[in-house]
Amino acid sequence: MADLDAKTIAQEELSNSMGERPHFDVDPAETAEWLSSLQYVLQSKGPERARFLLEQLRDSAALEGVQVPSETETPYVNTIPQKDQPPYPGNRDLERRIKSIIRWNAMAMVTRGNKKTDGIGGHISTFASSATLYEVAFNHFLQGRGEDGYSGDSIYFQGHASPGMYSRAFLEGRITEEKLENFRRELADGGGLSSYPHPWLMPSFWEYPTVSMGLGPIMAIYQARFNEYLRDRGIKDTSSQRVWAFLGDGEIDEPETLGAISLASREKLDNLIFVINCNLQRLDGPVRGNSKVIQELESIFRGAGWNVFKVVWGKDWDELLERDTSGLLVRRMNEVVDGQYQKYVVMPGSYIREHFFGKYPELLELVKNYSDERLERLGRGGHDPEKVFAAYHQAATLRNGRPTVVLAKTIKGYGLGEAGEGKNVAHNQKKLNEEELLEFRTRFGIPISDDEVGKAPFYKPPANSAEVKYLNERREALGGYVPSRPTEHPTMQVPTLEEYKKHTQDSKGKAASTTQMFVRLLTDLCRDKTIGKHIVPIVPDESRTFGMEGMFRQFGIYAHAGQLYEPVDSAQAMYYKEATDGQMLEEGITEAGSMSSFNAAGTAYSLHGVNMIPFFVYYSMFGFQRIGDLVWAAADMRAKGFMIGGTAGRTTLNGEGLQHQDGHSLLNAIAFPTVRAYDPAFGYEMTVIVLEGLKRLYQDGEDGIYYITAENDNYEHPAMPEGVEEGIIKGIYKFKSQEVDNAKARVQLFGSGAILNSALAAQKILAEKYNVASDVWSVTSYTQLRREAADCQRWNMLHPTETPKQSYLEKQLEGVEGPFISASDYVRALGEQLAPWVPGDYYVLGTDGMGRSETRENLRRHFEVDAESITIATLSRLSKVDVFSAQEVDQAITDLDFNRDKPNPYFT
Repeated sequence: MADLDAKTIAQEELSNSMGERPHFDVDPAETAEWLSSLQYVLQSKGPERARFLLEQLRDSAALEGVQVPSETETPYVNTIPQKDQPPYPGNRDLERRIKSIIRWNAMAMVTRGNKKTDGIGGHISTFASSATLYEVAFNHFLQGRGEDGYSGDSIYFQGHASPGMYSRAFLEGRITEEKLENFRRELADGGGLSSYPHPWLMPSFWEYPTVSMGLGPIMAIYQARFNEYLRDRGIKDTSSQRVWAFLGDGEIDEPETLGAISLASREKLDNLIFVINCNLQRLDGPVRGNSKVIQELESIFRGAGWNVFKVVWGKDWDELLERDTSGLLVRRMNEVVDGQYQKYVVMPGSYIREHFFGKYPELLELVKNYSDERLERLGRGGHDPEKVFAAYHQAATLRNGRPTVVLAKTIKGYGLGEAGEGKNVAHNQKKLNEEELLEFRTRFGIPISDDEVGKAPFYKPPANSAEVKYLNERREALGGYVPSRPTEHPTMQVPTLEEYKKHTQDSKGKAASTTQMFVRLLTDLCRDKTIGKHIVPIVPDESRTFGMEGMFRQFGIYAHAGQLYEPVDSAQAMYYKEATDGQMLEEGITEAGSMSSFNAAGTAYSLHGVNMIPFFVYYSMFGFQRIGDLVWAAADMRAKGFMIGGTAGRTTLNGEGLQHQDGHSLLNAIAFPTVRAYDPAFGYEMTVIVLEGLKRLYQDGEDGIYYITAENDNYEHPAMPEGVEEGIIKGIYKFKSQEVDNAKARVQLFGSGAILNSALAAQKILAEKYNVASDVWSVTSYTQLRREAADCQRWNMLHPTETPKQSYLEKQLEGVEGPFISASDYVRALGEQLAPWVPGDYYVLGTDGMGRSETRENLRRHFEVDAESITIATLSRLSKVDVFSAQEVDQAITDLDFNRDKPNPYFT
């Protein structure tokens, strides 16, 4: 080894870096002959023929048992060599000036905000590192919405880069200086700007909330797939619309970021482009300090079937790489880790000379004519517009059935100099002192005087300046400004309750679950001549569990490539049918992916101008608690649709056990302002809620999500009583009264979902055994009742001299005799929401505690929500007002065979 020259070592290590087995060339003449043949093919037949021959060699070698080296990682250089770069089409000088102004205003916005209000926050360094990545895209690639308002690209902006997007919109004339002044102060006079992309707060500007890292990538993937879904089903031609996702390398730590990338290649989503800004830093330090994140990501994405374009080095390196005939420079690039590359950013050229080039004498010779200052200026590819353009051009034009990722190496805090360029503190950089502002001003040529620079004033060239005219002309040529979102949306006629009257009839003596009743309704909705094609059923691998397999053959499961096999159950009436124009989205075991599809379908009205109606059906336990962040994103982005929590309730799913039995999803749903949560007991309640939701969301144009629980407890369903529709929607109506001659008392029993039957059974026990009359109320939504009551309460508090408002709940219970006993299949806190508005003694039963495997009857006794438990609770409350004695209650506990000494289910 010691006798080998540097060139041989470099070539050997370069081979190793590409995943090849280590060996030395024992027959250089033979090697030269093979390489000469390869050059001949390249020159005479082209790269496609060379690639074909290499693939044939690889396959033949594999058949002979030769281990073929991995091809998922290439040397640490740009994927597109200088000779293959397309000419840059823009005005580089103007674009540089525009970018500099945008940089300045983005920095000034954050700095000014923190000078006025210390700690208001904001991020300078993320956009500083990615400005070139964005500006090249804005000027040459990102398609606006066009004349029809719905033909543009979907763009997921990196959340921490939002100051740059605001700054650009300011130059475009879309955001006022007052708004910039009020960044992160949205309640200020004149309005402000939200911290990050939030469509809920800025509905005419942002489209997608992305700052909860990891959500942008997965939503972008499923958005790209949904665009293909619309095209394959003939609903809209989306062939010219791309999906772009601008991400940070630290974001790859979030599981959602990389969790769905195989779907993109499997579904051949060549309309999808990821741009990953590899500035080598998380919030607290290096992303992959001991290795190289670009190499890691290249291997992952190539292995998943993506096109990968690395933009590592700027044009200043091209001459050195061309002169590096030994391969030593590439070897050195490969062996240095990210933590050290970050160190080079903050060190002088002398340090770079000694520690990067100085390891090999040949490299020192290579840069002997370079000054230290020139070594410091050796740039990274992500800051070179020509390198970035070349990668984007390939990504945008290469429609080869594969998604594309651009991995661009940058410097976090680029341009901030001593204030934080390349430093670990860069993420938290929110202020610059006067000296730093002067340096920034001078470096980027902003025409602000020394006297004024300390105030960090905003700068905007005149409307007729070359910069502003160029910027606006480029956006006009590309179809308009981005980001943007229309605020007027299409509506549609939806079916009426009268048209679906059969779903409000009784079940004709047959037992069925609310899940079955829902599936029957959904099937008919998919057949509906008015809205049927707009329905998007979404299921994460539980269709058969929910009894939806009958929909497979009728509507098909969407598969971009169709069905390339004969399903094993093809002889059955309900076989697994995949089709290019399939309507169902059967997502596999991924609630996160399913919710991302929901978000894409639920925002089709604003992106595509088409109302699509998602019904996401899933195990209720695996909804809000598992994918709550994506549900929150859905609310933020004003998504519309229906979430159906199947097998809901702590006790209706007997046998499955703790991790499947949901007793708290309705409690979780309280936290989501746009989610309207319901727990229907009967098929007609389900029908009324769904049809009301269709009307309000798609005919009336409201924003919102309906969460509806669906249990698997089978029982007979009655026909809908007269005049209960309003109560079902508002949240409560009287279902059944039980009169008793010479009754000792009258009580009110609240029930919901499957536990309404427990309340009805308790009503019978109370009448027959204890001479107590009662009313049973179906509470379809505790949360809707509470929201409306609290809203009235707030109004009354703030309008003390006006006639008080009365909530629907208060109106229904006015003059009603208590006590009131509530029971549901959910934790007590759900029912306890109503305590301030119930006129009298109010006691709530619920299923607090961990689930377990048991029979349904034993589970309800364990959690104390069965008929006997409701009866005991009622008698106990009546004893408080001396209707029953303590001894009578004690005897009832014995008579009802209730184990008074069993452990509290909350603690077991």
